[in-house]
Amino acid sequence: MEQVLKQQKSDPAIAEILAGYRLPPSIPFGTELAPVMFRADYRGGRWQAGGLVPFGPVAVNPASTALQFAQQAFEGMKAYRAGGGRPVLFRPNLNWRRFARSAQRLRMPAVPAALFADALSSVASSLARFIPAGRGQSLYLRPTLFGLDAHFAVKGSDNFAFVLIASPSDAYYSKPIRVMVERINCRAAAGGTGAEKVGGNYGASLLASENCVAHGFDQPLWLDPASRKNIEELSAMNFMAVIDGGLHTPALSGSLLEGVTRSSLITLAQRQGIETTERVMPVDELLRDIKTGRCTELFACGTGAIVAPIGTIGEADGTKFELPQVNRMSSQLRDALLDIQQGKAEDPFGWVVDATDLNGLTRYIEAGVSR
Repeated sequence: MEQVLKQQKSDPAIAEILAGYRLPPSIPFGTELAPVMFRADYRGGRWQAGGLVPFGPVAVNPASTALQFAQQAFEGMKAYRAGGGRPVLFRPNLNWRRFARSAQRLRMPAVPAALFADALSSVASSLARFIPAGRGQSLYLRPTLFGLDAHFAVKGSDNFAFVLIASPSDAYYSKPIRVMVERINCRAAAGGTGAEKVGGNYGASLLASENCVAHGFDQPLWLDPASRKNIEELSAMNFMAVIDGGLHTPALSGSLLEGVTRSSLITLAQRQGIETTERVMPVDELLRDIKTGRCTELFACGTGAIVAPIGTIGEADGTKFELPQVNRMSSQLRDALLDIQQGKAEDPFGWVVDATDLNGLTRYIEAGVSR
């Protein structure tokens, strides 16, 4: 915290910007952008020192690899307000490792753990008093890495920018959602980038998302790219089902994202004595299980949405299935997760770390996935 405060004091512009910032009376998800951000550049084969800068447009050549070849990756994570207004982070080691995997897949240099920790600590500490404290509210953090070199040859950049932007946010959804099975398009392919968090995956989902909204749903439910028979995930969330009282979720296949919230809910469910199963989940089998009553509840999960109960699942032809239970197990797991994240319950897993302790945060991230 001391290091970050010194940085703020040495930059009058940052201090002035923060002094004049106010949260809006209504906080949606992801549209209220914080007035400062962190930036560091990769030049000459090495990462340069980074720091807080005013939030604003970043100059990108229209011929850059970020725009021409989608050489870009990002993460989604959150800072929460703990006791005394102290900002804390939830399992940032997992986000860093996934960010590094995404960078490697797109031939970009991984952001070092110390630089990643510096960005998180600087932004979360400087914006600590602007973290909304309501249930499920947070400071949403978006680390982003992209190529800067301008050329039309199909090759990667040698120069890159790393930015961390932030948004005081509420949860993504405030009520049960409706999902439509997507049987035509696929979002990612095996051997592609489906397991990485890169912009192209989300761009590939937009047409189907618009189509499902036109049919009265909120998000498409993607099936595996090879057979179009097995459930993978939603456009922005992992998928879970309650079948015969147990928790079922699609096994990681290489074409769906390994979500931090997904992993955490599986651990919490097991701690509560709920049987959990990661497996191949045929969509037609699931629909039969809903008809027969074996499947009683569906929900989705992700950093932005936290846990989003699913009230309806359906098809483009108008077929719809209403779930007999909505927000029962999902509410139970959501409360357990939020209680840990917001410091209202014991953290037996060591998932929460103080964002103001830069050295401790760096060590935590460098420890990898052992926590």
